[in-house]
Amino acid sequence: MYAKTYSAAVVGISAYPIEIETNAENGLPAFQVVGLPDSSVRESKERVQAALKHAGYSLPSKKYTVNLAPADVRKEGSMFDLPIAVGVLMATRNIDEVDLTGTAMLGELAFDGTLRRARGILPIVTMLAKRKYRRIIVPELNADEAAIIGSVEVYPVRSLRDAVELITGEAIVQPHTVDIDAIFATSADHNMLDLADVKGQEGVKRALEIAAAGGHNMIMVGPPGAGKTMLAKRLPSILPPLTIDEALEATTIHSVAGLLSPGQPLVTKRPFRAPHHTISDSALVGGGMGFARAGELTLAHHGVLFLDELPEFQRNVLEVLRQPLEDRSITISRAKNSVDFPANVMLVCSMNPCPCGHYGSSIRECSCPPLDVAKYMAKISGPLLDRIDLHVDVPAVRVHDLANIEPGEPSRVVRGRVVRARDRQRRRFTERPDLFKNADMLSRDVETYCVTTPEADETLKQAMTSLGLSARAFDRILKVARTIADLDESDLITRTHMAEAVQYRNLDRPYWNG
Repeated sequence: MYAKTYSAAVVGISAYPIEIETNAENGLPAFQVVGLPDSSVRESKERVQAALKHAGYSLPSKKYTVNLAPADVRKEGSMFDLPIAVGVLMATRNIDEVDLTGTAMLGELAFDGTLRRARGILPIVTMLAKRKYRRIIVPELNADEAAIIGSVEVYPVRSLRDAVELITGEAIVQPHTVDIDAIFATSADHNMLDLADVKGQEGVKRALEIAAAGGHNMIMVGPPGAGKTMLAKRLPSILPPLTIDEALEATTIHSVAGLLSPGQPLVTKRPFRAPHHTISDSALVGGGMGFARAGELTLAHHGVLFLDELPEFQRNVLEVLRQPLEDRSITISRAKNSVDFPANVMLVCSMNPCPCGHYGSSIRECSCPPLDVAKYMAKISGPLLDRIDLHVDVPAVRVHDLANIEPGEPSRVVRGRVVRARDRQRRRFTERPDLFKNADMLSRDVETYCVTTPEADETLKQAMTSLGLSARAFDRILKVARTIADLDESDLITRTHMAEAVQYRNLDRPYWNG
């Protein structure tokens, strides 16, 4: 007997449909899964047989062959358990054969027949909607995540028995729905750290505001205990809220990585990832054995990637960031496939100025020889620093001054200015104001949008000459100045804006020479 069911698989963060053909015939008892399955798929036969038995179904002694089509694409994961089990039941006539065209199902079976949570539900439902599937049957724990798209009917089930009753019409179940607006409303700013918690460091807070307003990369250099990590962790609180499209992209990535909890069907806050300095290059940007998996860089998409103690990272790990920081995406190529991962992140780094951490401190004397300071700073390559827009000194705060420092602005106030600046940038690229009437809106050319006064232009030329900056640094200074002007609600970049942007290139000069 023959039966066909439908499911889906994920490669990278994209999904594709899978047809599962089940054939049961007389012969030596066997259960074989073909179609380039990996070990987790091949082991499904043990889970399926145990689940069928505990669900009360008899499994005749036959030769069972399950084909996962297309057969030339490798399959991995345990989400094919449910469609395989249903296919076996139809092939053995435990249940009447049902035309399941337009119906996809997935889920891992426990031995007792219950369904466990699956990964990658959101990209699968998105793909099914584009291919005009009518409904999808998913584990109950994935119901909210699957229902986010809304254009495919989602039917949550707890067990194999529930799925069979739904398919055969024995049970009447209403499609599951969720209110995305309500999810956003209940999750916005919940448990978010506030910038007002940081006393002092007003100059660094100003740099954080500029970085947030323009999406600029940033590095903070200062002694231990100056507040670098504390400031970085509060950066997401001043970034603009995620849009629906951004939230869906971030949720897709976290869904495939298995980082969504049952009570969190949608990522509503900008991601903040802070990997340890012992991380490998493949863990940072993506890779691994078999199918390439997203790394920390992609998990931080539309958010912040924070690298604390930057010189402690292996040099080869840091160097792989060069291309993704420019292209906002990364392609992981393997012998059998190539996967594109998004990587639109703000890179924020922190480091000490020397091995002991107190070089240039007015509180504690540095014990490092000048050569050791130079070697320590040289661990960060020039090309990587060239891609970081803001180089910020974080001075130590004296203990007796902490009690006398007034609390700073709360994050919501700073975020308001950041949102207004980004709104100006968005209008500039879409409304074609008279000031930029000759601009090519698709290229977003730096020279087109970064209109400077003669005084500002002269300031930039002097900085380029004295610091020996690259052409990339020239563009990045202009972009930072453009962001500062947007915060100041100015159409033109003035000398004041340009001077502030130039002073954020501290590390372009030999740091150990002051």
